Amino acid sequence: MPVANTEERLLALLATLEECQAYLTDRANTETARLLSLAILELRMELHKVTDSELKALCDMIASDEPVLEQSTARQLPPYLRLIK
Repeated sequence: MPVANTEERLLALLATLEECQAYLTDRANTETARLLSLAILELRMELHKVTDSELKALCDMIASDEPVLEQSTARQLPPYLRLIK
C-alpha cells in the first residue's frame, strides 16, 4: 500500500475517532472518552513519527518548573514537539 494512501486512511480514521471522542464527552461518558483519547494520541504519534522518548521528553519539559528551555534541550526535539509559550 502506498505511503500517501496509508496516511490518508490514518487521517480519516483519526477524524472519526475524534468525532467519537467528542460524542462521548458530550454524553458525559468521560472514562470511555479518555480511553479513546489514548488511541488518538497513539495514532497521532504514528502519523508524525514521534517516539516514546520524544513524548517523554516533552512531558518532562511541561512538568518541570523551568520557565525557559535551554537551547540544547530545544534542539533535541522535533519542531512539532517544541513548547511554545
